[in-house]
Amino acid sequence: MRSLYLTSLAALCALIVAGCAAPPELLPRTAANPAGMDLSGSWLLRVDPDAPRARPERQEEMIRIPRATSRRRQEVVVRESRGASSKGPSVHLFIESGKALKITQTPHGLFVSFDRAVVEEFTFGENRMISLGPIEAQRVSGWEGPVFVVETMGKKGATLKETWTLDTAGDELVREIGIVDGEERLYFRREVFDRT
Repeated sequence: MRSLYLTSLAALCALIVAGCAAPPELLPRTAANPAGMDLSGSWLLRVDPDAPRARPERQEEMIRIPRATSRRRQEVVVRESRGASSKGPSVHLFIESGKALKITQTPHGLFVSFDRAVVEEFTFGENRMISLGPIEAQRVSGWEGPVFVVETMGKKGATLKETWTLDTAGDELVREIGIVDGEERLYFRREVFDRT
């Protein structure tokens, strides 16, 4: 009887500890650029009408992609969940897009100008909480070899990951954008830019 009591008590303690576990966190990335990559330059989006484009299969109502006529090319990727008990990601992030990019790289970060209208700044080795209105998310950025990586994660664990890399000749820039919630990929897009 005592053995059963101790086993039940141990199981209850394990459940309490699991319930109190810290929310997931992103691992920091290095600020050092070991490959010496420089993404600076003016870039033009390569338009390939035959290229497949992945679409979210689940929670499609949570993703809105603006029309091409929109002055500011901003996508609201995932809206904040309406209630504490609602399922799905609770991250509210913006992805800037544009046909023409101008990237300025400094020893400490990147400044990306989208269609001369919006400038986004990424800091090498960043690991901090960012706020977008009432929404908070953790952001880390840095280098993985020749690839610059930016990850942003909401409180419920949905993660936006952006990667930027050059081809070996340095005249093609590839940007990949993905959103995952646990093991499920909700969104993916690959953009290829040519140096102008």
